[in-house]
Amino acid sequence: MTKLEKLKLLGAASILAVSTFSLASASAFQESESADADDVDVIITTGTRRAARSASDSTSPIDVFQANEFLNQGTNDVADLLRTSVPSYNVNTQPISDAATIIRPANLRSLSPDNTLVLLNGKRRHRGSVISFLGGGIADGAQGPDVSVIPALALRQVEVLRDGASSQYGSDAIAGVINFQLNDASSGGTAETVYGSTYEGDGNNYRVAANIGLPLTDRGFLNVTGEISDTDGTVRSIVRGDVENLIAAGNAAVSNFRLINAYTDQAPQYWGQPDVEDNYKLFYNAGIELSPSAELYSFGNYATRTVAGGFFYRNPTNRGGVYRGPRVDPVTGLADSNGVPSILVGDLDGVGAGGSCPAGIPLTGTNGLIADPAILAQVTADPNCFSFVETIPSGFVPRFGGDSVDMSIAAGLRGGWSIGNDLSYDFSIVHGSSHSDFFIRNTINASLGPNTPRDFDPGAYKQTETILNADFLYAVPVSGFASDLSIAFGAEYRGEEFEITAGDAASFALGPLADQGFSSSSNGFGGFTASSTSQQSSYSLYTDLEADVTDKLTLQTAVRFENYDVFGSTSDYKLATNYAVNDKLFFRATVSTGFHAPTAGQANVTNVTTQNINGRLLDQGTLPLSSSAGQLAADFIEARDGMRPELGTEESRNYTIGAGFDLGTSTWTIDYFNIDVDDRIALSANVDFLEALNYFGAQNGLATFTTVSRGITALSNAGVIARNDFTGFEDLTQFRYFTNSFDTTTSGIEVVGTLPLDLIETGSTDLNLSFAWIDTKVDNRGSVNPINENRVAALEELLPELKGNVTLTHVENRWRGLLRAVYYGAWEDTGNGTGEQGAEINIDAELGYNMTESLELIIGATNLFNNYPDKNPNAASLGQLYPEASPSGFNGGAYYVKARYRLN
Repeated sequence: MTKLEKLKLLGAASILAVSTFSLASASAFQESESADADDVDVIITTGTRRAARSASDSTSPIDVFQANEFLNQGTNDVADLLRTSVPSYNVNTQPISDAATIIRPANLRSLSPDNTLVLLNGKRRHRGSVISFLGGGIADGAQGPDVSVIPALALRQVEVLRDGASSQYGSDAIAGVINFQLNDASSGGTAETVYGSTYEGDGNNYRVAANIGLPLTDRGFLNVTGEISDTDGTVRSIVRGDVENLIAAGNAAVSNFRLINAYTDQAPQYWGQPDVEDNYKLFYNAGIELSPSAELYSFGNYATRTVAGGFFYRNPTNRGGVYRGPRVDPVTGLADSNGVPSILVGDLDGVGAGGSCPAGIPLTGTNGLIADPAILAQVTADPNCFSFVETIPSGFVPRFGGDSVDMSIAAGLRGGWSIGNDLSYDFSIVHGSSHSDFFIRNTINASLGPNTPRDFDPGAYKQTETILNADFLYAVPVSGFASDLSIAFGAEYRGEEFEITAGDAASFALGPLADQGFSSSSNGFGGFTASSTSQQSSYSLYTDLEADVTDKLTLQTAVRFENYDVFGSTSDYKLATNYAVNDKLFFRATVSTGFHAPTAGQANVTNVTTQNINGRLLDQGTLPLSSSAGQLAADFIEARDGMRPELGTEESRNYTIGAGFDLGTSTWTIDYFNIDVDDRIALSANVDFLEALNYFGAQNGLATFTTVSRGITALSNAGVIARNDFTGFEDLTQFRYFTNSFDTTTSGIEVVGTLPLDLIETGSTDLNLSFAWIDTKVDNRGSVNPINENRVAALEELLPELKGNVTLTHVENRWRGLLRAVYYGAWEDTGNGTGEQGAEINIDAELGYNMTESLELIIGATNLFNNYPDKNPNAASLGQLYPEASPSGFNGGAYYVKARYRLN
């Protein structure tokens, strides 16, 4: 879509929003039933199944955010909104992270993304299709939900339960639960138009969104939210040192790679925030009363977007499998171990046919960076000889991304019967899917030589889930109790499917030059060789009891049994209490167990990507442990270490203890937590593919292999392995698989405070503070194929131990203001060698003015004072100006202007 088309669409969306509100003003007549959060205690539905439970009486720590708290910010991504509101929640921009760029992984309490359960209207949300193979260490291998598809305007309330809850909700609820409650108003609405950009002048973005509530007869509601947005990418890179060296040596073709302010297919290192285009979101929430004891409800969504980022620069002198050749005689170009480095040459008729092609083009020019002109001319003139320095002398930067589609629909019937006492029920079905169709451009399949395409379709991932629930709540009077005993019980069925769609043939082809040292598959992200579908299912039974034993003491207990058709069964429990000493002081505590089962995707995914390993770009694969290659690795590890890797559930033990108290007009809570997670599901340490192949070659009396492709060929010829089972893996230097590996302990203290301030008599001022100190330790690196020191460092040091925010809000007549300081403590970058990073403070500001009762104009800035993280001391090596894992971001300051129209 062109910029002009997008502007036309922006205008059309604005006209549509105004027209919709005009229609609504004529037809809507019901008052919104949403209570003002300032007038009543906030009612929660997360962490308890007891009716009308308030957040202040909860046995577990829980944060509750009203819609306005999310709307009055500059960002348009729900994940970023949570990051600034919940100190223990972290998410960062993913500049070069393969599929993690498309669905960003997020962390609650410094645990993996799939250790946090996400609910929508209290129902389990399906996972995203992306498995984060490059997740910065903490999220490596995770497959979590995609919360970025939720428009902020669609929300009524967000509840963040900071406690283990597997006994209440099942798998994944180890770190906590996030419950997004959709707007259920049957009248009124809001429309917003936003435009913003960074101080640097890139990263331009716009958003048009509208929400409207409509009645369904006089007994129901339909609430609809639509959003359209685009966000341009940013460039936070410098000209790489190897680019400057090539230009200085006389390679004029590389001159375009000095451009760093805009991206083209011939730009240098495209490093920064990715482009997010055609970002469309549509949500609905509906309900209608069928009778006094029955309500039919439904909600769902459809969302699409295209995300594109860049990869590392492929140097035209030393990129392995494309340019880098053997050492050769500088005069003849023939292989010579004592010779000089060369550029790889392929013989198009086959090795040695015609005898006219040199083994390589010697790099004899300035500083060994320029190809020998005589032998280059010889290769160019011979139609039987080929080198990529002929067709792509400048090197190249692949452009990777994907088209994402997320959709879901939920329907249910809830109500109550009078059976001695009140019995309520809720029957529901939820079906959701996430689909990512990948693309990679401006790259090559080197093994195809001069016939290689430059753009590829490497295939797609799709996650589909169906969930059936039957939930009941029975209130039973108990003699001597201060309240009824709330007995919740129910059953759940979950079925999930993970589908891999094969890429186009060129994206995984083993071309005619593969056995001459040229790499196969689309460079940077190899295509999936075959389509496959993997399924798994589970069922569970649970019960949850809660009551006020006295006016001061609340007790809660929950037990859940869950059985997986693939991984067996598990039982988990929770005990919790809240004791109110008086109206101004209470104590609470919980103890629970939890679990997380591998997803169908984690158990069966195949992926080949390129990673920066100690400064070198290497092809690395992820293969199912159940596959032929995975079993070959398991046999090798068992023979080497005496233990065989397996894949099953991970288990946790959670403890919390906290207190809440009032000091004057201020309100505070402080909670300590401790989470032990054993047998964490993770990507294994890398297996040296050639070492494993040579082990089995020696077992079968075969000679030592020098390349993976030769090892596969020899073992298949000897009947040890089936050749077809290893197609597409010939270029892998190493691979890994999902397994149960290491153990960790995560502990921390979380503080939340609210202080009303009477700074100005005619206005209203509030100060909100929240801080979290979190520490993770790896207790056991794993006995089978243990994780390496770098992964340990990432788990322990990649996120700041201390993070917090202080938010000051003020309302004065028609004016509204917000000032927020977000503090990020020191951390250590383990990804690109920048080492220890200092603490950072970002300041956000927003000012709103009500032109009329309905129209508000807003200006604001995120990172007001243009703060950046510490620069990468190795920036010249890879072109990254800042550490990519920076929790505070690396785009610098940004501004925005916004217009908001409310229909009452």
